[in-house]
Amino acid sequence: MSFAAFLYHLFITPLMLLFEVIFTIANRLIGNEGLSIIVLSIAVNFLVLPLYKRADELQAEEREIQAKMAYRVKRIKQTFKGNEQFLMLQEYYRINNYKPVYALKSSASLLLQIPFFIAAYRLLSDMQSLQGMSFGFIKDLGKEDATFMIGSFTVNILPILMTLINVISGILYTKGHPTKEKVQVYGLALVFLILLYHSPAGLVFYWLLNNVFSLVKNIFYKLKDPKKLLFRIFAVVGAAILIHTLIRTDLNVRQKIVLSIGCALLMLPFLLSFRKSDKEKKARPKDYLTFLFGAIFLTLLTGLLIPSGVISSSVEEFFSLMHLSDPINYVIRTLVIASGAWVVWGSIFYFFMSDRGKSFFSDGVWILSGTAILNYMLFGRKLGILSSALKYENKPVFAVSEYLINTIAVLAAAIVLHLIYTHFHKFSRIILIAGCVAVFPVALGNIHIMRVIYDVQTEYYFQYIEGREPSFELSKDGQNVIILMLDRALGPQVPYIMNEKPELVEQFDGFTYYPNTISFGGHTNMALPALFGGYEYTPNRMNQRSDEPLVNKHNEALRVLPVLFGQNGYDVSIFDPKYAGYSWNPDLSIYDDHPEFNCYITEGYFDFFEDQEEAGSAIDRLDSVRNRNFFFFSLTRIAPVLLQDTIYDEGTYNEAISNNGLNVSNATVQKISSTSESVGYFTDFLSAYAVLQHMKDMTKIVDGDKDTFLMMTNDTTHAEMLLQEPDYTPSLIVDNTKYDAEHADRFTLDGVTLDMSRVIQIAHYHVDMAAFLQLGDWFDYLREMGVYDNTRIILVSDHGYDLNTLGVSCNEEDMESFMPLLMVKDFNATGFTVADDFMTNADTPTIATSGIIENPTNPFTGHAIDSLLKDGPQLIFCSDEWNTYQNNGNTFLPGKWFRFEGIDPKDEDNWSYVDEH
Repeated sequence: MSFAAFLYHLFITPLMLLFEVIFTIANRLIGNEGLSIIVLSIAVNFLVLPLYKRADELQAEEREIQAKMAYRVKRIKQTFKGNEQFLMLQEYYRINNYKPVYALKSSASLLLQIPFFIAAYRLLSDMQSLQGMSFGFIKDLGKEDATFMIGSFTVNILPILMTLINVISGILYTKGHPTKEKVQVYGLALVFLILLYHSPAGLVFYWLLNNVFSLVKNIFYKLKDPKKLLFRIFAVVGAAILIHTLIRTDLNVRQKIVLSIGCALLMLPFLLSFRKSDKEKKARPKDYLTFLFGAIFLTLLTGLLIPSGVISSSVEEFFSLMHLSDPINYVIRTLVIASGAWVVWGSIFYFFMSDRGKSFFSDGVWILSGTAILNYMLFGRKLGILSSALKYENKPVFAVSEYLINTIAVLAAAIVLHLIYTHFHKFSRIILIAGCVAVFPVALGNIHIMRVIYDVQTEYYFQYIEGREPSFELSKDGQNVIILMLDRALGPQVPYIMNEKPELVEQFDGFTYYPNTISFGGHTNMALPALFGGYEYTPNRMNQRSDEPLVNKHNEALRVLPVLFGQNGYDVSIFDPKYAGYSWNPDLSIYDDHPEFNCYITEGYFDFFEDQEEAGSAIDRLDSVRNRNFFFFSLTRIAPVLLQDTIYDEGTYNEAISNNGLNVSNATVQKISSTSESVGYFTDFLSAYAVLQHMKDMTKIVDGDKDTFLMMTNDTTHAEMLLQEPDYTPSLIVDNTKYDAEHADRFTLDGVTLDMSRVIQIAHYHVDMAAFLQLGDWFDYLREMGVYDNTRIILVSDHGYDLNTLGVSCNEEDMESFMPLLMVKDFNATGFTVADDFMTNADTPTIATSGIIENPTNPFTGHAIDSLLKDGPQLIFCSDEWNTYQNNGNTFLPGKWFRFEGIDPKDEDNWSYVDEH
């Protein structure tokens, strides 16, 4: 990060993010960009009102002392010259306790406007959501207003109107002021006219509103008792919004509560105005050191500890082996933004406050620090799987009891902390210092973990990744065997997919679909070993080998088939061996003793946006999202439960997304508004989907009778994303309303209806369909190249997912988690068939070797590879401990065990609960 970027993120970025959040929340409630700009202007102006008020006071003080000294200064300058004049002035200033640097006080208001102007300029100039949006006589908020033309010259009314109001406000403000200040005000008005004349109308409209506010403010302060009038305005506005909020039917209870609290805060100044004056009350303690250490603590918590904790828990998720970028940079940037928000701007507001305001600030930061650590440590901890784009796999949902308990806890803590500060404010300072000392080393420990893993992965990149283009060979006359594991693809959805897209039946000619298939675990680390290694690697049998680490047994399972096929003369290729080395980025070194194997990482190699270079790659977009959202994620973690959903905003963290979605060209987080509509992309899906799009490019057709074996995994079916129907392709703006209405019956087949009422159910169906459509195109290519018939293809998934589309449960667990995909196309097979045999995905090694390897034997254990262990009841392991950083001992961490006896996994009677250990 350059020094200029450091200053920008320290001073400007916190303001930009604040403006964006205000605008987005306003637009979400109002649904009109023009009105949202008005709300933004009002909110920002009321926010900075104390700053400008104090700046005006400083300017008045400067004018007064300058006027007081003017006569003597003039006499000194007339009487003395050169160095003698300088010394006399210095002595005169000293006598009056004045320093020449105090002259900057007269520019305080101007200096304050600069960062606010830059922040608003950068935000509203680049906000594509304003493109094409009209408001009143403004045809397009995203372009200059161009009200009319004089010849070839465009006349923009808004900048002219803005300047006119600025001049009128200046006339009122500078009445009786020195000429120097008048020149400064009018000169600034001219500068803004030149700077903003050709700017987007939305930006000029915002600045025009600021000037109107400035004019009203200057008139306002000339009234008698303006503060009481202001408080009454606050009360009326707050009451009006409160009534409007309570009668709205499109808001849920939580949203009404949050908005009601906001309205109450608007009315609070009016209510407080009835309290006794400061003179009648005991003075409250004001302590800048308490404020400062509180701000530093919040900075370390939100800018250092929380981001570093998230990244260090799964470091490889936060950088791509294809585009190396140190994840510590995310922490550094978040730390700078947090420092700007809490320390820099917090201190600026503090110093511009009255003594009473400073006391409230110190008390408030102390209370905020205490409630922040309370929320972070005790509430909102188990919200599910968090993606590297900082979006939870499932939208966090809190029970009413959680809202109540957290709210009561936060209010109680706030009262206690307030009493401590009021009576023992120096003790508060000590506690905050101790908090800083406690947080810092923990964060450094997280950063050390990040550094170590990143260094290892960087070395790994140069050894295994750099310069290697993924490809595999299929021969025209030999035998080709392909095992493609589609992570979390759902077997029960296949009939519905084929029914909606009948052309797939022809493309999948020769395949047999096995609907009665189960897996032995509900997550990859528990289910994959059996898929690639066979029945010796079910969770139960892996636990029985309790003297060996799980990672060794997992690696062994990934090596069984490649080694076996290699020993039998097959040319072996391996793509993305999942969790190899128990690493998020598969560790290809587990195949180092077989240099003849062709091993590649494909995920991230191809870019879905390769034809849109001007907008940046998917990795670049994801990088931008993380840089922006890490600070907001930290705020979500320290906020009361009642506010967490408002800050989180479905993983977009109040990014300025418009109804038409045009401003999210760089978005990598999909915001879903219904089962039919969404805006944005999901990077994890795009990265895996791009691999399937390039299957033809990776396939190298060779003449001759060489036998080949490909073992590959892909995550397209693991990353749920709403796609544009009927082609099921990624789209920035998805609107399937019409298609869904016309095909509402597509989830009913043979009298069985899948429950598709939830977004995640629909999204999973979409990604499964997308994978099938891409594979269908690839199969057509294989036919065209003459290698389809001599290729055995096994499509299989490691496990299912608890979508509850079938309603099959046991002991409060959804058994759909253990219903994987299994489809097999054998050599020269024709027709699309369905087999009702009972199968497990541990049959994969047996199917792959059948008829081509005589008496296949596990090269590591010496045991025969067959399906004899399928006879009888099967033990299934259910656990949410999917993270291999934590679940990496010799046996799996405790979970639930189920027994399956029968044929059809969709029959609840075939499932029974065994034990939990």
